[in-house]
Amino acid sequence: MFLAESYLHSLDPYAIYLGGDFGIRWYGLAYVAGFLLAWWMALWLSRTARSPIPVAKVGDMMMWIIGGVLVGGRLGYVLFYDPQLLIEFDGSFPWWQVLAIHRGGMASHGGMIGVILGLLWFAKRNNIPLLHPLDVASFICTPGLFLGRLANFINGELWGEAWDGEGEAPAWTVKYPEEVLVNPGGFNLEPLRSQIGGDTSFHQRVVVEAQNGNESVIAVLQPQLTAFYPSQLIQAITDGPLLLAAVALVWLRPRKPGVIGGSFLMFYGALRMITEFYRQPDAGVALLAGLSRGQQLSLIQIALGLALLLWSVSRNTTPIGGLLRPHTN
Repeated sequence: MFLAESYLHSLDPYAIYLGGDFGIRWYGLAYVAGFLLAWWMALWLSRTARSPIPVAKVGDMMMWIIGGVLVGGRLGYVLFYDPQLLIEFDGSFPWWQVLAIHRGGMASHGGMIGVILGLLWFAKRNNIPLLHPLDVASFICTPGLFLGRLANFINGELWGEAWDGEGEAPAWTVKYPEEVLVNPGGFNLEPLRSQIGGDTSFHQRVVVEAQNGNESVIAVLQPQLTAFYPSQLIQAITDGPLLLAAVALVWLRPRKPGVIGGSFLMFYGALRMITEFYRQPDAGVALLAGLSRGQQLSLIQIALGLALLLWSVSRNTTPIGGLLRPHTN
């Protein structure tokens, strides 16, 4: 709800809750919607002669993209951010925590690596200019990136940095009731004990009551919560419409295979470098030269994108695409 100051986060991550850790999450629906939009955009490119990929092969390409995102994204998260998962097991399905994707944990950089490897293999098997599927993927992935960041916001994960302005925090900042669980000793909640009890689940119940709109709980809790930048929404805008506009601008006329892919890597890396300053570093991952792990990977991505761009421009290949004027032989 919007109050006098910040937005109090109370969104339910489940579209349909089935019990335990299972249900249909908005995060999963965001992935499905992103893949469907990417499929539609790829079909449009092929049907309008903006891509030499046969319409009949678009479905095959999408399978490689989906597999690359899911496998690469999960393995990337495990290797880049939480390698402890490699040796963690429990007694419930799927037992090995690397496979517990329903509990969250995907890395966009890992997903990109998975997609790149899958599309290179797809291009080689189908006699398509090697780097062209990467160009297509760079264009069609942006709606999925946008929806994924919106899902991060719904989940209440990847918090932003604390708002550092003076005076009352503006309405576009976010407060999370779950902050009580992170620092239970930092809040004066005594006025609520007689209302909702004081057993061992007291703090969790405070969070639930606040999320359910209990006004008396919110009146005590909300002024004590920290206001954070809405980093997920900031990155939704940059990873989605801004990135799509930048890639489309480069591809208004036909380009040599790899130019769009290289430009995408550079644009995405630069935008991620900037927006990460408004996002808290991942817990347990040390900064390097003042940069978060996401910024470190983005810096590497920018360098690789520049190298790919320069190499693609220098190759003796035929330009492909052209969003305004498709190339024809």
